[in-house]
Amino acid sequence: MFRIFNRIRSTGRLTEPLPSPDQTVAELGSACQAEIAARFSGSLAIRMVDAGSCNGCELEMHAVNNSYYDIERFGIHFVASPRHADLLLVTGVVSRNMQAALQRTYDATPSPKLVVAMGDCAACGGEFGESYASCGAVANVIPVDAVIPGCPPTPLQLMQGLLELLHDLPGQ
Repeated sequence: MFRIFNRIRSTGRLTEPLPSPDQTVAELGSACQAEIAARFSGSLAIRMVDAGSCNGCELEMHAVNNSYYDIERFGIHFVASPRHADLLLVTGVVSRNMQAALQRTYDATPSPKLVVAMGDCAACGGEFGESYASCGAVANVIPVDAVIPGCPPTPLQLMQGLLELLHDLPGQ
């Protein structure tokens, strides 16, 4: 055991240093926080709905919630129920099998509610479009307030899209 500890001590640190946080993240986050404080009493609850995506957008959504971007420090958090949500963040082309579920989720979200279509598939149907298995864009099923384009959009694009949506909301 001591031999292992001595080996670890003599080897030293082999990992890369942690990158310094991007200033853009802090600026976008502070701007979002100010808009959220003015319109949502300091907290924005988001319910994510995967309507039939490839999971690329979900990976970026998880990245925006990791310790590097950490959007929870700006008052944005994800909730497990649409009944607790202020905003629905929908990813993927709406498959026919998810059409009713997406509509029920929209109906369960309390008013006033916001809907954001995240990614090219949610925005316009992407490469799938409308077919026997796909309803196409989210706007074909429920009303959409904002679109965040990209395949998939980066965490910074996601934060910028949310900020633009919040900024365009009528003042209180």
